[in-house]
Formats: sequence, C-alpha cells, structure tokens
Amino acid sequence: MTLRARRPGYAVMQECLRLQSEAPVRTRAQRFWGVDPVAPPAQSWFKGALGERRVAAELDRLGPDFTVLHAVPVGKGSTDIDHLVIGPTGVFSINTKNHSGQRVFVGGSSFIIGGKKTWHIGAAQSEGRTATRLLSAAAGEAILVQPLLVVAADRITFGKKRPPVVVLRPDQVRGWILGLRRAHSDEAVRYLSMVAEERGTWHAAAFVADDTLRLEQRFDRLVRDVEDARVRRRRAALAVVLGAVGIPVAGLVALGGIATALLGS
Repeated sequence: MTLRARRPGYAVMQECLRLQSEAPVRTRAQRFWGVDPVAPPAQSWFKGALGERRVAAELDRLGPDFTVLHAVPVGKGSTDIDHLVIGPTGVFSINTKNHSGQRVFVGGSSFIIGGKKTWHIGAAQSEGRTATRLLSAAAGEAILVQPLLVVAADRITFGKKRPPVVVLRPDQVRGWILGLRRAHSDEAVRYLSMVAEERGTWHAAAFVADDTLRLEQRFDRLVRDVEDARVRRRRAALAVVLGAVGIPVAGLVALGGIATALLGS
C-alpha cells in the first residue's frame, strides 16, 4: 500500500477517535439536549482533523500535474507531515493549523495566538528540512522541499518582520503554488512522485497496513453526531425563547425547520 491511500488527517483522526473511545457515552438526556459528543480531551484533535481536511480539499484542486500526499509518516514514531505536494512549481511540505475563532499574529519567527507564543514557525521549518533530507536521499539527488504554514483563523495580522516560512490561509494555498515559476520537468515530477509515495522513503517501517477507509468512516460518523448535536442545541434554545413569550410547546414541532434555518444562518 502506497501513501496515496492515506487520507488527510489520518493520524489526527486516529488520535481523536482513540481519546473519544475512552470517554463516557452520552446519556439519552445529553443526546436529546445536544451536548457536544466530542470528549474534551479529543476536542483539539477533532478540530485539527477538520483543518487538515479543509486544506486537503484546496490542494486536491491543483490538478493532474500535481501529486498530493496526506499524513505522510516520518521517522520512527507517529510524527507525520500534514500534506506533501509535488508538481512542476516545486515540492512543498505543508503544516496545517486550525485556529478558527481566534486571531493570530505573525512576525519574524513569532507566531502568537491570544497573546501566547507558539512554535508553529519552527515546526514548519523543521519539517521542511527533514523532508528535504529524506526525499533527497531516496531520489539520489538534492531536492529542496519548501515548508509552508497554512493557518485557518478569524484574522491573521503580519508584523514588519517577514516570517522565515510562507504563511497562508487555506483559500490562498492553491493559487500561491500555481503562481510560482516552473522548477521541475514533467519527467522529474513523475519520478519524484513515485519516490515520495513509497512509505519507506519517509518512515523506518516501510509497510504498515492502515485501515484508512474504516477510520474515516468512524470519523465521519462523529462529524455527523456533532452536526446533529448542534441542531438539537439550536432547537432547544429556540424552545426556551418561544416558551418565554408564551408560544405553546406543541407549536415547536411545526417550527423545527424554521428554528434550524434561523439559528443556522
């Protein structure tokens, strides 16, 4: 099995579901009132998986001239590169961060979220160096892998100092890659893609039978449960409002669709 079979966010989904399996099952009342089904320890992993899926959707629109690999395992443990892109404009390792609902400041090597400094810039740089070393060794020639940091956030503010890695929003990454000058011939792209899709290029364990389809199906069920819980919370909130103004509870059945539409916009 080559890395083409790996789905975006594989490792993150795997950890999310592991933590989820250790959490207590929601009671009937909790399900009725729409309590969030994602356990607190799994929340950041769930959000991260959604972020990787969003970026993957943009990358998959690059077209047939590009090879896009997801969740590329690196080294000996569970570390992975979120996305690897190989095409005529270059080879790119992409580190994805989902900070939806937050404001981000980027200046020089500083990446600050809510006043707290993170190591996102350094992590992206490290991934690029590692990917360059491993792909060059496997290809038998020097191949530069350029690191990108793709960030989902409510707002990204850039300081005067330019960051050492390119920082983009998810909706910018496709156009940015396509807008670069050609760096590799079609023959070179085909060769590098063949080398890159082999797990042994990146990881000490050359073969691991990943059940990607079943894992993704389980995660998709969790996503549906989250959406269902959101709808139930909206209806419950509307029921409280309507009850406060004296509308009979029986009327809520007919207003269920209206509640979802009004509160979902």
